Amino acid sequence: MNGVTRREQLRAATDLDIRGHARELLVREGQEAVTLRAIARELGITAPALYRYYDSREDLLNRLSEDICDDLSAELNETMCGIEDDHLSKVFAVCRGFRSWALAHPREFTLAFATPGGNGSGNTGTDAHDPDATATSEKSATHKSATHSDELGSVFLGVVGPLMAEGAGNPSPPRIPEELRAGLTDSQRDLAAALNTHGIEMPPEAFSVEAVYMMLRWWARLYGQVALEVFGKFPFDVSHADRLFESMLEELGREAGLYRQ
Repeated sequence: MNGVTRREQLRAATDLDIRGHARELLVREGQEAVTLRAIARELGITAPALYRYYDSREDLLNRLSEDICDDLSAELNETMCGIEDDHLSKVFAVCRGFRSWALAHPREFTLAFATPGGNGSGNTGTDAHDPDATATSEKSATHKSATHSDELGSVFLGVVGPLMAEGAGNPSPPRIPEELRAGLTDSQRDLAAALNTHGIEMPPEAFSVEAVYMMLRWWARLYGQVALEVFGKFPFDVSHADRLFESMLEELGREAGLYRQ
């Protein structure tokens, strides 16, 4: 017997409609256009009715960001299908897939991966016409900080984690600046907890501070070029950004021991 009531089904359907319209507004007009009043107009309901589903605009943007990252994660995992059991090909496919997705979805990339704390416009990210904005902004900002950390990890851990567990090679340990070691040890524990949450078992040798440092460097360079491309912020003209990206992947692949000797 189905334990879901019709009222719950209707609520879930309305919630999907709200997020669907919010995402359409995001893609069509940008993040600033995503307001509770605008969505209410599109749905033909009153703005106060939306507060039965979301505490604030920021709350809605958080959920929208989660949806985007879920879709991205599924897309990246799909890029792995059909690839032979080759670490280099798998990792490169994920990195290329992330870049391609970001360039094709700049506004969704901005919300999910380049919006610090609020809506990226220098304020708290709440709706200027939101009567509950003052009461909810602090709660929403705290929630966003936590969920963005989870989202960012979930996109890549589910794909890259198993490759680490299998062992991608035996690279020479990178030299880690001493002032970074304490923080990397904390990151090591956080990463272990995140992998455990995803049900990914890691052998101790694949989970060293050096491995965490390598992952940090990989992500910093991958994200750095992708963000520069999406926002058109290269400090000089780069006519072949794709070749620059491939060169970066090759260099990182060698550092990580992904190339077979």
